[in-house]
Amino acid sequence: MVVDIVIAIIAYLIGSVNFSVIISKKTAGFDIREKGSGNAGSTNMLRSVGKKAALITLVCDILKGVVAILIAMLIGNIINAEDKAILVQIAGIAVVLGHTFPIFFGFKGGKGVATSLGILLMTNWQIGLICLVFALVLMALTRVVALGSCSAAVLYPVLTLFIKENFIVTEGSGYFIYSIILATIILFNHRSNIQRMLNGTENKISIKK
Repeated sequence: MVVDIVIAIIAYLIGSVNFSVIISKKTAGFDIREKGSGNAGSTNMLRSVGKKAALITLVCDILKGVVAILIAMLIGNIINAEDKAILVQIAGIAVVLGHTFPIFFGFKGGKGVATSLGILLMTNWQIGLICLVFALVLMALTRVVALGSCSAAVLYPVLTLFIKENFIVTEGSGYFIYSIILATIILFNHRSNIQRMLNGTENKISIKK
């Protein structure tokens, strides 16, 4: 239990480092949360700051998920934990919550998509790649980033029911419940986007950008 709490705290603090806010303040002189959609993520960075800043933000946010999972595995190996899968799942959920509700930035962060991608690729690269390609295809066809993100979030739990190989930890259980929790967080963070999509007023991203 103590190890679970330690990993949750570490992962949450990693997630709380919001690169979009840091980069926007350093390069553009404003807090990205005060511009565009108000979201502290790479899409709003693309619209409000530029391609380079958006790309750096995207990579850094993905790496947050990767690092959190690696730390969970490292600690699990050091203490020889019986169920490393649980440690991985705790780290995954905590880092996304940290990204969404960052303690360092007034608990107002991003929507957790890029960080979740890092988690998915680390937890099961096959599922992660399928979700990534699925999301990118939808985004390319519709130019609606939120549609690709939300659809991939829904697809994730479905894939865990059919794909049983290539998990970073094969022993243990709970990946389906874990996927449901992550998908729920992503969908909750996109609730305003979902409403706009239903109304037909969701912003579309420029192909040129």
